[in-house]
Amino acid sequence: MRKFNREGPVFADRHYCIPPLDRVNLDEILELIADTKYFVLHAPRQTGKTSILLALQDRLNAEGEYRCLYVNVEGGQAAGEDTARAMRTLLGEIGTRARLVLKDYFVDQSKSGLASEFGPDGCLAECLTRWSEADPKPLVLLIDEIDTLVGDTLISVLRQLRSRYDLRPEEFPQSVILCGVRDVRDYQIYSSREGSHIKGGSAFNIKAESLRLGDFSEGEVHDLLAQYTAERGQAFQGRAAERIWDLTQGQPWLVNALAYEACFKGAANRDPTAAISVEAIDQAKEALIFRRVTHLHQLADKLDEERVRRVILPMLAGSETWDYSVRDLEYVRDLGLVAQQGTVRIANPIYAEVIPRELTAVLQSGLELQVDPAWYVTAEGGLDLEGLLSGFQDYFREHAESWVERYGHVEAGPQLVLHAYLHRVVNSGGRIEREYAVGRGRSDLLIEWPQVTGKGEARIRKYVIECKVRTGKTGLDRLIREGREQLATYMDGCGAEAGHLVIFDLREGQSWEERLYRKDPEPGGPRITVWGV
Repeated sequence: MRKFNREGPVFADRHYCIPPLDRVNLDEILELIADTKYFVLHAPRQTGKTSILLALQDRLNAEGEYRCLYVNVEGGQAAGEDTARAMRTLLGEIGTRARLVLKDYFVDQSKSGLASEFGPDGCLAECLTRWSEADPKPLVLLIDEIDTLVGDTLISVLRQLRSRYDLRPEEFPQSVILCGVRDVRDYQIYSSREGSHIKGGSAFNIKAESLRLGDFSEGEVHDLLAQYTAERGQAFQGRAAERIWDLTQGQPWLVNALAYEACFKGAANRDPTAAISVEAIDQAKEALIFRRVTHLHQLADKLDEERVRRVILPMLAGSETWDYSVRDLEYVRDLGLVAQQGTVRIANPIYAEVIPRELTAVLQSGLELQVDPAWYVTAEGGLDLEGLLSGFQDYFREHAESWVERYGHVEAGPQLVLHAYLHRVVNSGGRIEREYAVGRGRSDLLIEWPQVTGKGEARIRKYVIECKVRTGKTGLDRLIREGREQLATYMDGCGAEAGHLVIFDLREGQSWEERLYRKDPEPGGPRITVWGV
């Protein structure tokens, strides 16, 4: 029986899947191929690019008008800028796949002689020319993982593809698709031989189009889960399917990983007669984050890049000012970290949870020795959030400056320290949902804490925390008034019983006596407490 796929391309006989070619504008792709165009297909990692290329290869070969070959060039990455070694690897991969897929031995039999005669900067072009001449059927080449190649190797591949573009389709491939995480325009290539950076677009200025693969739609997520229910007979209870959509926003790997975790590793696997609940989905999310699975670990690694941090840190702070460029934003969107359209925001709630955890991992490890979650759990099993925020004030006064400086962003640093402190306590029994985006002037946290009532019934208690930063001349009364209004609206929308407005005073020269205060809820108004830090 089939399962949800968490690694590699999908195969319909082994995996629940959305047919790969249904996820792209196939008519557009076929038209580009027919028009002898060279173009780019790009998308974040583990979104289905390879599955689409393999499905396209099978379709074109079955139709018989073209010879189509998929080739993965990632093996050339190990060669670095040793172009000769990389070309041997690439020609070997092309030869092997041509033999296996097309039953064509031409490249296998000629690759060694071509490499020695034409050298690393000419052998690929000559190979493709002779191979195109050897068969009247036009050749279509699908090159996957192109942006894993580096430096002079990548430049050489791009320039050899460009060099004989005018000979297509009789003496060069009819069409070439370059597939990777980024668009070719964003390849940042340093050439050791030329001693300078070269833009990828200039080395491949024959690109006709740049197509981006999107995430699953909400309907596709439901279709995928319905395949499981139809085959296994186990339903998704209530809003469980919607919860998967809410948490992932259709990111294909996350959708499959959450479903696999809930259906095959959680309680549902032990009792297949029980429907899969929202709680099971939330437990699956926590398990994936806790294990730092490869997909999320790779995502976290990108946070070390300066151009990623320039976009992400203002977002965490809800900052109204930022200094990143359009290219920085395009890059982070290509990585899949930021939503493709609309407000500049984290792409999905799981990434929104992972990013601050990763940025504060070292801080959190230190908090394990300094903060005991039991201090802030009441005798009735409730969360003493007021005590927790009071404890944070003391902690921030004593330790914050070094941690704030570490993050290199005046507004994001304090809020990341708060995230880490809350995470240490809340995640011992509840959960935190984060909402932030550039230009909002604030960031919001929703805390959910399960507590058993006196009648023995489980109840989810909800609290909202809103963070604001005071850096300029904005008056405190105005900040508090705006914050209370925003919090009241947010509390009403999510059914929270209390709200807390945390104001970080980052103005120069302010004493701690001025910065640390607490203002209780206004009589007759919403239950909102203001904390100065």
